[in-house]
Amino acid sequence: MDKETIRENAHRTKDEVKDNLKKAKKTKVLLSVLKLTLLLIIVIAIPAYVIFFHRDFLLQFRSFDDVLAFLQHYHTESIFIYIGIQVLQIIISVIPGQAFQFAAGYLYGFIPGLIFSCIGAVLGTSISFYLAKMLGKDAVHLFFGEERMAYFLERLNSKRAYTIVFLLYVIPGLPKDVVSYAAGVSEMKFKAFLILSLLGRIPGMAGSLLIGAFYMKQHYIGMAIVGVIAVAAFCICIAYRKKINKYLDRFYDKIAK
Repeated sequence: MDKETIRENAHRTKDEVKDNLKKAKKTKVLLSVLKLTLLLIIVIAIPAYVIFFHRDFLLQFRSFDDVLAFLQHYHTESIFIYIGIQVLQIIISVIPGQAFQFAAGYLYGFIPGLIFSCIGAVLGTSISFYLAKMLGKDAVHLFFGEERMAYFLERLNSKRAYTIVFLLYVIPGLPKDVVSYAAGVSEMKFKAFLILSLLGRIPGMAGSLLIGAFYMKQHYIGMAIVGVIAVAAFCICIAYRKKINKYLDRFYDKIAK
């Protein structure tokens, strides 16, 4: 084989390598776009579809009595429906989860209601976390840019990120369910995130369930006490947030190993 042939083959090989790299890059970009699209469909398009085209389904839950009647209609099966609604409420954030927690406390009692709520929270958080990790990581990198995402991910993986996550879940009135998607596309450890998010959810779920249980017994003083405790807990979280941060940092060191 002469030198000219060798040069031609080498040149052809380089061109083929370049073409393969271009094709691989295009395929990666296409897959990233598809993943981002699918994630947006789940997070935005499905809720929008329900709101605009199945509004009657949501409007039937306008009051506590409506939610209660809906669950009572299904008798024993209502337990699985309640858990499923808790899961869906976390994944697509359309169904009013708190109203159903009131009803669960009324129908099942505090302890069973808390168990069912925790099951739903664990399932919903796990699904949304891994859904985002599976579908959204490359897409989010594409959307925000590699360098910019690296900047944010470095901070999301810090101890302070877990503190922020816990406070978002424990403080009443703050948006919570999008956090699991944000955690899923970061490098946060699932075990630590799941534990902190569940611990953060429990006070709010317990308060809602207690109100429902007290309402069933017409224990209105108990309902008032739960409300006062909720307000006091909110104030304590704000006033002692620095001490809570230090405790959470130590707790993170243990569970993130």
